[in-house]
Amino acid sequence: MSFFRKLLGLSPKAAEQPAPSSSQGEHSPSSHNVSDAANQAAREAGAECLDRHWQSVGTVEPDVLAYLMSPSFSGGPHWPSTRQAYRVVRRGDSIILATEGLSDPFDDEEGQGNGFEMELFLETADIPEQARGTPGEVDPLKYSWAFELIEHVAGTVADAGGIVGQVEQYGALSLELPGVSQSRHMGEQIPPMFVSEDDSVGVLLGGPAPDFATRLDGMPLSPVTLIPVVLITAAELDYVRAGGRAAREDLVQRLQSAGVGHRSNLLRASVV
Repeated sequence: MSFFRKLLGLSPKAAEQPAPSSSQGEHSPSSHNVSDAANQAAREAGAECLDRHWQSVGTVEPDVLAYLMSPSFSGGPHWPSTRQAYRVVRRGDSIILATEGLSDPFDDEEGQGNGFEMELFLETADIPEQARGTPGEVDPLKYSWAFELIEHVAGTVADAGGIVGQVEQYGALSLELPGVSQSRHMGEQIPPMFVSEDDSVGVLLGGPAPDFATRLDGMPLSPVTLIPVVLITAAELDYVRAGGRAAREDLVQRLQSAGVGHRSNLLRASVV
């Protein structure tokens, strides 16, 4: 599916590449091995920290949604490392899909912190039965609108070099994904009231806040922020398009006041 992606009100920045060291060409094989080992240790420690956090939120599936080959090898988005995966957390009648790898240390680079210092997540109870899977089974979720949506949002965020700074500066951001009718699963599973007249869906990034902690200070290299991805209706997308930052802030408050919060609810009414 070919999406044109746009951060509303912001221009996605180019991914920031760590500046090469002046002695980069002088590394011996042993120094590369030490660097690789340090990155691997940090990566494993970060995964353990994320696992502990998600275990406190819900029931974490032991398997993740991943690829046979990293998309970065075939023209896809570049995450900090070649590991691109999605964690599945079952929470009552809802499911959380969360990226796993946006906060990995950059490959072959030490001292650069935990990658983009963020992970994305989407929580919803409205995944079709055939795509939910049973506890212990994650593969069916690949055929859900929720996975397709967060996969494309993650690609946009990775291409932008992460969005933690923008969220801290501007509050909740908005993103629109055109071409819904060309999608694998979103066009069939997302109700028409969420699809705009120009065949787009919209999401908020960074708000409303969930009912659990989103800042992980215990990550091995630097703090990491968990950023919610919230599907909005077509009317809400039009409202944000017309009103910019003020509309985004107001929409976050309306969703919170209506009891919708950070969850992507396909059965709810529009709040504008």
